[in-house]
Amino acid sequence: MPTIPSLEELLKSGVHFGHKISKWHPNAKPLIYMGRAGVHIINLEKTQEYLKKAIDFVKEQVANDKVLLFIGTRKHVSKLVREHAEAAGVPYVNGRWLGGTITNFSSINGLVKQLEDIEQKEHDSEYEQKYNKKERLMFSEKKTRLDKLIGGIREMKKIPDLIFILDVREQMTAVREAHKKGIKIVALVDSNIDPSLIDYPIPANDDSVKSVELMASLISQTVNEGRKESEENKAKVVIEKEKEEKKEKE
Repeated sequence: MPTIPSLEELLKSGVHFGHKISKWHPNAKPLIYMGRAGVHIINLEKTQEYLKKAIDFVKEQVANDKVLLFIGTRKHVSKLVREHAEAAGVPYVNGRWLGGTITNFSSINGLVKQLEDIEQKEHDSEYEQKYNKKERLMFSEKKTRLDKLIGGIREMKKIPDLIFILDVREQMTAVREAHKKGIKIVALVDSNIDPSLIDYPIPANDDSVKSVELMASLISQTVNEGRKESEENKAKVVIEKEKEEKKEKE
């Protein structure tokens, strides 16, 4: 299991900085330590407490073969989402969230099919003979557009079992869709976010690159730990089954 960062480590990553006091969400009050120079300071002891709950939940879910979806589309978040999602081998959305990604998953499958059709055309040995320059350019542009939209979820065969959001204010459509489908949400919650919207809120600065990267890294590590546990459990089942079969033969 990833080690919960110390208070000093959280401070160094700027996790404690909230938003201006004038922009806070009243429901975030229990997560706030104090106000200073017009800015809220997040209670880092609460961050540690809630982070542990989130990590325990994610590990348990992944260990039971549940699918987690990373989400984050803001400029300073997008690259981190791709990096840490790929490190964990999980699907991700780091471009625009497509409405219906969760509630109308068949539409996403349709886009994946379009992308695969273009790739199949491009791999045809007679591609250049079958399609003129204008058509090939059109395919290339569409492929780039589709890859940006659904490249991170093209291998996701069903709706996710849980989602991890790094920029909640930008992802309210995803939050609403998850609520409709009963999908659990783990997310960074800054002082301007309503934590009651999130099943497993992690009180943290969502504007700082260091803060976001720290949390994304911890969840990524947790996913890998959960998957390792899942594989070990499956291996144990196989071993036990082989032992039983051996006994029956004796």
